[in-house]
Amino acid sequence: MTPLKPWVLSIVVVLAGIVGLAVNAYAQRASMPTPVLPLSALASMGVIAVVTLVLGFRVLRWRTGHRRRMLDPIFAARTLVLGHACAYAGAVLLGWHAGVIADQIPILTSRSDNPIVLQALGMMAGGVVMVTIGFIVERFCRIPPEDGDDADGTTGGDIAGGGRAPDAEGGLA
Repeated sequence: MTPLKPWVLSIVVVLAGIVGLAVNAYAQRASMPTPVLPLSALASMGVIAVVTLVLGFRVLRWRTGHRRRMLDPIFAARTLVLGHACAYAGAVLLGWHAGVIADQIPILTSRSDNPIVLQALGMMAGGVVMVTIGFIVERFCRIPPEDGDDADGTTGGDIAGGGRAPDAEGGLA
């Protein structure tokens, strides 16, 4: 599995922000409510983040030598996928609510106590936490290189034909 790339997450944030800005502008013209998640959604985001982090800690504990029994590699892979999903969901929520706030900027001068902006800021903070936890859990799920590997992570031999050996050790779960 390929690692998370910050530039890809940045693109997701920007695209979600553009869509959030456009949808909010349309909703205001159509006299519809502002499309933000309620603050109660932070509880759901918190549960997802905590579960992802706890599962990541289980993989990390096994990796660092606190082994009572063998760790299921499928569990580690699923934990890694959950970390990636957490990061992407956080990026989408961060971008969407940033777009909503960007569309609310002209009215902030007249209505500075707008609760929608506070909700959107809370959701943006939750999105940042989810992205951060996604990166942390990805780091927990890295497979350490085996003893005897070179410093660059290769085992000294390439596949016949000049190709690169597959990334199993030193990569992600």
